Amino acid sequence: MSDGDGYRVRQTGAKLDCYSGGEGGFMDWSQGFRGRLLGPLLRSLSEVGVRANQVTYLSLVVGLAFCPLFLHGYQLLAYSCLFIHVLLDGLDGPLARFRGQASNRGSFTDTMVDQLVVTATTLAMVHAGEASIWSGGLYVFFYAVVVGFAFVRNALKAPYSWLFRPRFVVFLWFAVNGFIWPGTLEWVLWGVTGILAVKAVTGFLSIRRRI
Repeated sequence: MSDGDGYRVRQTGAKLDCYSGGEGGFMDWSQGFRGRLLGPLLRSLSEVGVRANQVTYLSLVVGLAFCPLFLHGYQLLAYSCLFIHVLLDGLDGPLARFRGQASNRGSFTDTMVDQLVVTATTLAMVHAGEASIWSGGLYVFFYAVVVGFAFVRNALKAPYSWLFRPRFVVFLWFAVNGFIWPGTLEWVLWGVTGILAVKAVTGFLSIRRRI
């Protein structure tokens, strides 16, 4: 996420991400709000040389740490890591803006990190027997397809009208399944996978009409 990347985005006006039409405006507002709310923290991080991509990679490490911790029985610590991952995921964008380094490369990296954590944590739950290989595997597959199609549609200037990215819901349900309502993660995964499958089909048809 270099100064050169930010300069390229400002000069060309090109902005490639995986957000739907409505989400783009909301994300701009959300990052601006978080920037104002976290101003002192962003300033302190910037002063000591912390860059947004470093926060992104740290969120990856912490998110992936969920897997061995959960599989070895340290559930509370595992969920704590997942919570920290979510917090860090909400910090890198505002930090990039604060430093004037927001870029397509940073947005793409952040999205790929999110997808890696979604995939790894879901497979960990499958391995632990908390969900079936079919529900977990199809959830991961259609999630990746929808994100990929979103990038393509935005590049074609035909963004989704709306998108459903259920990772926070599923992360929360990991804990609900573990502590409150065992056995329900399977049904939640099937439910969100159904919605993602519909968006994958509509994304494919839209792209096919434009190429």
